[in-house]
Amino acid sequence: MGVSFDLFGTLVTADRPTDPAAAVAAELAKRDVDVPDDWETAYTETHVDAPAGAEVPLPAHVSRALASRGVSNEENAARRAVVAAFDPEVETRPGAVEAVDAARDLGPVAICSNCSVPELVGRTLVRSAFDRDDFDAIVTSVGCGWRKPAPEIFELTASQLGVEPDELVHVGDDPRADGGVDGVGGTAILLEDHPLETIPDRLAEYERTRGL
Repeated sequence: MGVSFDLFGTLVTADRPTDPAAAVAAELAKRDVDVPDDWETAYTETHVDAPAGAEVPLPAHVSRALASRGVSNEENAARRAVVAAFDPEVETRPGAVEAVDAARDLGPVAICSNCSVPELVGRTLVRSAFDRDDFDAIVTSVGCGWRKPAPEIFELTASQLGVEPDELVHVGDDPRADGGVDGVGGTAILLEDHPLETIPDRLAEYERTRGL
């Protein structure tokens, strides 16, 4: 048995720009990139033809959006602007540490997170009550190329933990995304049904039932 946790909205709360396009534009301008006049429109358009369920890294999207308006960005400016624009204040949610501790008592533990911004998960952990070593694996959509509920991200998470996909229990707050673990035979524990403070008891109950 392995347990994975969604990060944003499950273990932590992290603020994000109220207007992501404007936040990215401001950071691009700081890096001497000529932001197109219709940037708000360019930002919302699709510029990367990705398969269903695939993650498009936000820097790639921004770079293509600029290119669609004839604007180049040098020295990896798009990536640096995106990373700077998404620089959150982080709070660890009540019950999160106890939930991870309880999961660790039962087997290996991972983070399995949708996130299109490079470095954001790592920076979020640094600002939380968790340490990178609290997890046996950290799987992100920007890192593996697939977003929950795509089966590939759950299969990779299980593989990283050394368990079969049907042995993976995933805890999250989004029924559509996090519930996707059911598609690989795993078990979803959703916070709408089981508040974070109850997760230790829910995991223990699952382990007892599994052992019958």
